[in-house]
Amino acid sequence: MTTRSINLDDTLYRYLLDVSLRDHPVLAAMRDANRNHPHASMQIAPEQGQFMQLLVRLLGARSTIEIGTFTGYSALAVALALPEDGRVLACDISREYTDEARSWWEKAGVAHKVDLRIAPALETLDALIADGGAGSVDFAFIDADKTGYDAYYERCLVLLRQGGLVAVDNVLWSGKVALAASDADTAALQAFNRKLRDDARIDLSMLPLGDGLTLARKR
Repeated sequence: MTTRSINLDDTLYRYLLDVSLRDHPVLAAMRDANRNHPHASMQIAPEQGQFMQLLVRLLGARSTIEIGTFTGYSALAVALALPEDGRVLACDISREYTDEARSWWEKAGVAHKVDLRIAPALETLDALIADGGAGSVDFAFIDADKTGYDAYYERCLVLLRQGGLVAVDNVLWSGKVALAASDADTAALQAFNRKLRDDARIDLSMLPLGDGLTLARKR
């Protein structure tokens, strides 16, 4: 027994995946294809993707937002969990990476569920708010530039319905958030984590999943 989260060595991690991962073949193929990608660390872990699918299903989500898409793994995981009329509004600024993403979404048969917007995410989110989208979103996932997290979070809170959920990636930042900040990204994450701890608008849980995943439920 233990009073703190267990450490996962390679053997235990492989066991976790072996007994719990229900893998879609396109997600598995995507991980294999991206294994040697120069930015492979930007892709979420398979157990995190499956956890997000569970959250989406528990919420009964139909309207979701993703900020930071890369080659489309997390958007694919969420799209697979959504009902046929569900949608992922995917925000990114890279056509190169999202062109790869489109091909994976098509292979999985969910491309029609993903509305990809190539533009700065704040522009997309502000336009959605201006169009009356406040309170219309069930689930949001933030995984983009760390110095932008605070602004993305504030827009997501406006867009989320009461009881909606925002998930924020990389909040433990390979452990650097527990040390003196030596760069802007670490400092931004430290400030963001402290802000959410004291934010009375949400219910909060920070999980040691992947590189740290914060869940914030809008009250």
